[in-house]
Amino acid sequence: MSAYLLIWSPKKWPWPELPDFARRVQAGEAIADTWGCGFARGILPGDRVFLHRVAAEPRGLFGSGYVTRAPYEVPDPAYKRGYRLCIDFVYDWLVDASENVVIARDALRVHPFSVQTWDAQSSGTVIKPIAEGALEKRWAELTGKRPMPAAAVAAMHAAG
Repeated sequence: MSAYLLIWSPKKWPWPELPDFARRVQAGEAIADTWGCGFARGILPGDRVFLHRVAAEPRGLFGSGYVTRAPYEVPDPAYKRGYRLCIDFVYDWLVDASENVVIARDALRVHPFSVQTWDAQSSGTVIKPIAEGALEKRWAELTGKRPMPAAAVAAMHAAG
């Protein structure tokens, strides 16, 4: 499995459902979502995603999940190519990033996290293995350890 960054800029997309989504995910509900993934076509069911708030404080990582559907094209005339790539995933952790984040951007500036480019302009950036291992460990320390959601397990098995 690989891990990828999903970027959220509140300046581009307000996301009024975030507080409700975060409350439901923290209560143990399996919430599925769709997210643009830039040009990343190699994302597979079962891969890990981490949500990163950019462009406004508090900046940092505030959610995680597992991919349930590989990238697919969604018609979008706003894009020069006429479509955007999206993935489907299910959250395993989410906080309301308008109030706080799990790992602040400044904490990602130190080794081993500093080997990663965190300030991506679009979603779909792969998280380097050295940073991914440390990130998963720190994420579990801060949010607790949870099993992979059933929807992600089923998607992995269906993908072969």
